[in-house]
Amino acid sequence: MTQFQPIFAFLHALRQNNNHEWFEAHRPEYEEARMLFEDFIQGLIFRFDAIEPLGHLAAKDAIFRIHNDMRFAKNRPPYKSHFSAVLAPGGRHSLRLPYYIHIMPGGSFLAGGVHMPTSADLQAIRAAIADDPGPLKKVIDALAFRKYFGGISGEKLKTAPRGYAPDHPEIELLRHKQFLVQHPLSDEQVLLPDFAEHVLEVFSAMKPFF
Repeated sequence: MTQFQPIFAFLHALRQNNNHEWFEAHRPEYEEARMLFEDFIQGLIFRFDAIEPLGHLAAKDAIFRIHNDMRFAKNRPPYKSHFSAVLAPGGRHSLRLPYYIHIMPGGSFLAGGVHMPTSADLQAIRAAIADDPGPLKKVIDALAFRKYFGGISGEKLKTAPRGYAPDHPEIELLRHKQFLVQHPLSDEQVLLPDFAEHVLEVFSAMKPFF
């Protein structure tokens, strides 16, 4: 049995019973699942220096809380049906590009990139691409990048951004409003004993993109 089997079991049950009464009645199962996930993340942090130094990051500062923010979406269920964390200096409050891990039965993935750029950041990225797309295209055309991510994902403009011609040779890249990469994970992959090795391989392949 891997540490993710109890995690999956709790999250699957939570998805079917997402209410305060059930959660409190099953708090011991939640605490077990949370501690197992925290142990996994702490293990990744200990080995992450080969990819990017994380300073003195502790797992508890990398992991997102399971409670949903109800302030702006009152019809949202009270709890998330996944566990997630950010591996970056500062953890979940990091201002750096994040290495993100999302664990959910039937919907786990690894991801990273520029999710919510400021207008200035987006303009700077587009200007860099227009000036010299070579470095970025070299990264996204690499075999390891294609193997794990396929390509860049994220929201895109329907037309050319202001200041760029619709027939610009790099228009497909310039239309991006987000520059993200995502690697889907099957439940079988997450439950493998060497899952941590796979996570580190994927995040190593993500590093040149950052």
